[in-house]
Amino acid sequence: MTASPLKLRLTLAERARAGFVSTLRKQIFDGLASSLRADYQRNVASRLAPRVDAESVRQAMRHRDSFKFYSSLRVTSQDLLYQVVRPAIERQRADFATAVRDLASDPRAPATLVLKEGFKVPRSVSALDIHLMPGSYVEEYGEDDPTMGAVYENRLALSTFGVFGPELDDIGQSIARFIALKYPKFRPRRILDLGCTAGHNTAAWRQVFGKAEVIGIDVAAPCLRYAAARAAARGLELRFEQMNAESLDYPDASFDLVISSMFLHEVPPRAIPRVLREAHRVLRPGGLMLHMELPPADQLSAYDSFYLDWDGHYNNEPYYRSFRAMNLPKLCESAGFSAADYVQHVVPSWTALGARRWREAACEADYAVDSGQTGRLASGVRWFCFGGWKSFASGKTR
Repeated sequence: MTASPLKLRLTLAERARAGFVSTLRKQIFDGLASSLRADYQRNVASRLAPRVDAESVRQAMRHRDSFKFYSSLRVTSQDLLYQVVRPAIERQRADFATAVRDLASDPRAPATLVLKEGFKVPRSVSALDIHLMPGSYVEEYGEDDPTMGAVYENRLALSTFGVFGPELDDIGQSIARFIALKYPKFRPRRILDLGCTAGHNTAAWRQVFGKAEVIGIDVAAPCLRYAAARAAARGLELRFEQMNAESLDYPDASFDLVISSMFLHEVPPRAIPRVLREAHRVLRPGGLMLHMELPPADQLSAYDSFYLDWDGHYNNEPYYRSFRAMNLPKLCESAGFSAADYVQHVVPSWTALGARRWREAACEADYAVDSGQTGRLASGVRWFCFGGWKSFASGKTR
């Protein structure tokens, strides 16, 4: 699933189980999700109209057989993901740790890793098995241990059945290429990726903006170790640092672009304004902050919000719904971005369309936020992103 020296070696039996779990996940997100929607439209929607919101849909659906069957299989499949990848990772843990040590001792390695002694991981991460992932992002099983980074990457490869592309970087590839296409004069020299986990999308921004220095930060040491070794194995010049996005160790006006991918919805609501203020602080004038995230509740139908909010109720993601309830333009304004410089886009998937068809789709007018086409695993995947330009004089470089 990954390049040497981090390639996960599965036994024949494990490969068979992995194939089964991936196929099961696809059936859940395609067939069962369609059946769930059909049951709602046929048997529930008319009873809720005209006043309806996501919570009223959930209350109406939660006791129906379609929802119970969907939810039971989805939780079971999530557990099966870890049962498939963990045994193989346990066997190779020493090899993965060696790869991390080799990186740290090789002055020629293209990727750089900076961890902080005594770093305090926020309890919102350390006290919760996010995504039902035992150990969350931060559990360490020995010195130089990258286990949870390996778990995260290989679980993601299984759970998304190709939607994120062979390098699991479709979010980064799609949005970075879109920004380069839409704002051709904007060429960032320094890029900061917040909450980078295993560095998939960090790498994509480096590939698209090849002359830029790209830094990925995260609070989880195992994920950062894995990210740096992963980047080094691919010959990518990246820097990974252990840091909390609420309090960045960078001077004012030191980046041209601050990004994140599926990060903010895992941050406590009280901390999100601090993260955005820090992003604004470290941006240079004319710089861009851009977050790929869940589509906001106020731009989706009640049913679509109910469907997306499943993770907030059943997948150990307690901040999911509170993030989606936020007013994103006002959130950016409160961080220091002007209302006129707020941006949001719905970007087609690079992996799904390929280069020529993607460019044609990306050149069209911005898509509306519509969960039939937007989100993690929607049909015809498109990614929602939002943010703002910092003190940007219109027409200069956009």
